[in-house]
Order: sequence, then C-alpha cells, then structure tokens
Amino acid sequence: LEAELAGKSWAALSILDREPCCESRDAWYFRVGFAFEKTQLVFAAKVPKPCCTSLGVQSSLGVHCSIQRLIGRFTDRLPRELVLPGSPEEQSQSPSREEPARLATRPVMQVLISPEVPYQTLAGFVKGSRGLHRTSPGHYERLACLLLLQVCMGLEHLRVQNVGQGDLCLENLLLVQCPCPPWSQKGKEASLGLSLPRLLISSFFKVKDKRRPCSTSQEQDWTEGLAAPPSPVADELNVGMLIYQILHVDISLENALGFRSNRLPEILSLSIYSTGLKRLATLLLHRDPCKRVSIEQARSILQVLLWGPRQELFARNKKTLTLLRSWVEVKRALLLLKFAENSAGAVGSPGLEEWLCCQYFREVTEHTLYQVTQALY
Repeated sequence: LEAELAGKSWAALSILDREPCCESRDAWYFRVGFAFEKTQLVFAAKVPKPCCTSLGVQSSLGVHCSIQRLIGRFTDRLPRELVLPGSPEEQSQSPSREEPARLATRPVMQVLISPEVPYQTLAGFVKGSRGLHRTSPGHYERLACLLLLQVCMGLEHLRVQNVGQGDLCLENLLLVQCPCPPWSQKGKEASLGLSLPRLLISSFFKVKDKRRPCSTSQEQDWTEGLAAPPSPVADELNVGMLIYQILHVDISLENALGFRSNRLPEILSLSIYSTGLKRLATLLLHRDPCKRVSIEQARSILQVLLWGPRQELFARNKKTLTLLRSWVEVKRALLLLKFAENSAGAVGSPGLEEWLCCQYFREVTEHTLYQVTQALY
C-alpha cells in the first residue's frame, strides 16, 4: 500500500469531506478516499500547521498501536475543495470571478497520509464529558485509566526509538473509533456512549539524551520540564497534568510546579479509581525528580488500578510473592475461561480493552506487582 501511495498527489485521492474531521494543535485532518484493488479505502490526510516540526521524525517511527502511523506523503497545492478553518474560503463559500486567481495562490503544503482517521482530540472528548463524569463517575474514570494507559504505552515505545513526544497535551492526542464493539461494552457503557477509542500520539521530536536526570535544583528542573524545548523528563510531569485535566480538575502551571504551595489540587473520590489516580498524579508530579515514578511505573500502576490486585486482597492476607503469584495464576485462568465462553456464545470479537488486559496478564510477574502495590497502596 505504501508503494501504491508513493509519488501520489491530491489528484489520486477523492476528498470525502470539505471540512476537517479533526483539528489538533499542530495539524488539520481531512477524510480522503483511495482506490486500491477495486476497494475504496478511507484514510486521513494530515495537513500540518506551520508550527509542526515533527514530520521527519515521525516518518522513521516503528509501528505501535498508540503511535500515529504514516503510509504516504507528498507536497502539493491545497485543493480548492478543502477549507482550512479561519481561511478566507471559509468566510465566502460562493464562487466569484476571483476564484481562479485565489486557487493559484493557494499554498503548497506537505501532506501526510495516515490509515487511522481521527474523529476528535482528547481535549474535545474531555470538554464534552463533564456531564458523564458527574452521572457515571465509575465508567468515566475507568475510561480515563484506559486512555492514560495508552498514552504511557506510546511514550514507552517512543523512548525505545529514542524519540520524545513533542507536545504532550490534550489537543495533540487523537481519538480513533475502534472497528467493532468489544465484549466489555455491550451493556451500560455502550448505552452511555463510553466506548473506548484508540488513542494516538501525533507529535514528536528527536531526543539527544534519553536518560532521566536528577536535578539538584527543584525549581530549575520543574521549569525546564514543562517549558520548550521538551525533554524526556517532561513526560512524567505532563502525564501527571493530564490526569488532572481528564478528571476535570483545574490545575495551573504555577500550582503544579509547587512554587506557591506544596499541595496539589484536590481530586474528589467519586469512584474506586479516584484515589489511585490521585496517588499516581502525586507520584508523577513529585517536586523531587529523583522520587518521581517513571512512565513505565505509571503504566504498571494504571494496569493495577484497572485489573487488580485491589487493596482488599491485602486486608486479610499478608502481602507475599507467593500470594501475588497465586493471584496472577487464578486471574489468567479466569481470563481464558472468559474468552472461551464468549467465543462459544458468539458475542463478537474481543476489543481494545480485552487486548490491553491480555497484554497485562501476559507480562506481569509477582515481583512487579509487589513493587507497584507498595507504591500505590
């Protein structure tokens, strides 16, 4: 498919929508069609904004479910059918005598083709979910954990590639609809509109040094961690900020840095996930960089919040490696039974949440659980 798209331009694509299907902080996305082997494929044409600087880096990334994938690129004049928000064409939709001249002056822009078509940014999702958070806090905060887990998994992959997330913010995290309704969303969650989307990181930069430094100057470290140019150490701080933003808690940069107060904003206990998310945010935003948890540790904490073990396991039993090993073995057996029952009942294909759950129980060990539960509980 990449070979088929090589050397193509706008002329090889059919424009499906005049307006962008999604706008992130650094790009516009348009739905386009491409004829391939008698099939009409739907892709996203990514038109970077002038502020976007990650094009060369993004083309060299490995494949990962939480990283935006590119399958083609070209440079061409923007077609007159497409309208960029804020442009003169958006204001005047009617043809005029100046149309040919205006078309000739349309900018030549680099275009990237992605197989994943985003329908919304995480910022749009959070903004539109305040009501759901109030009425169904358990479902919403579980969804928050799953979205944050995808962020952490993507950041881990980028660090292996020696690449950093260029602008880790709600506006640059894209949401893509999953192709089929998964088992876990057949009931109440689906009726509430809380289906789990795939989350894609879409902004990158090359890292010169991927080590996590421990600065002796707290204020200098915090300031450099959240200011441009970005660095790998900023990932932990930014994910901590994302937790507050997804949970609809206002947090200013000054408060997060702790220059005026040692206390972070309060996260209300609305569900079984609230306390754990608050604890994770505190660990990620620790004033001492040497005491912050890493992105890898944050991913493990989110997995424990989602699939256990919960604190109740240790209420009557002493925490030991033997106890945790037995818990993992039982959970793996139950997961296999669930897959067998769902397959026999023809209830549909496993979805993204089931895949994330399987990843957890495939890799987790009793030693990892011991360390994570110590930090979390």
